Amino acid sequence: MMGRFIIYGLAGWCMEIIWTGIGSMLSGDINLNARTYIWMFPIYGLAILFEPIHNKIREWPVIVRGGVYTLLIFVIEYLAGWTLESIIGNCPWDYGENTFSINGFIRLDYAPAWFAAGLIFERIHDLLINIEIRRRI
Repeated sequence: MMGRFIIYGLAGWCMEIIWTGIGSMLSGDINLNARTYIWMFPIYGLAILFEPIHNKIREWPVIVRGGVYTLLIFVIEYLAGWTLESIIGNCPWDYGENTFSINGFIRLDYAPAWFAAGLIFERIHDLLINIEIRRRI
C-alpha cells in the first residue's frame, strides 16, 4: 500500500511540474520554470483512495468517471488547503486572486485538468494491477 501511495505521489508531482512548466511557456518564460510543493506529495498520494472507486465505476462512461474524479479532487484540494492554512498559517497554492477561486483553495477553471488527472490516475491504477498480476504468475 505504501508503494502505491508513493507512486501516486510521484505521478502527481510529475503532472504538476509539467502543468506549471506549460503555464510558464504560455506566459513567455523560455526557461520553462516549473514548481510544486513538498506538501503536494502526500496530497497526490491520496489518489490511492480512488482505487476502490475506480473498481466500482470502471464500466461507467468516461465523462461520468472524469466528473466523479474532478469532484473528489476538488474536495481533497479544498480540505488539504484549509488544513494547511489552519496548521501552518497559509495555503501554498493560494488561488485567492483568481475569479474562479473558492476561498483561495480551489480553482473551478482547473476542472478540465483535474478531469484528466483523475483519468491518468485510473491508468496508473490499471498498470499497478497488471504488474501485480504478472508478479503472481
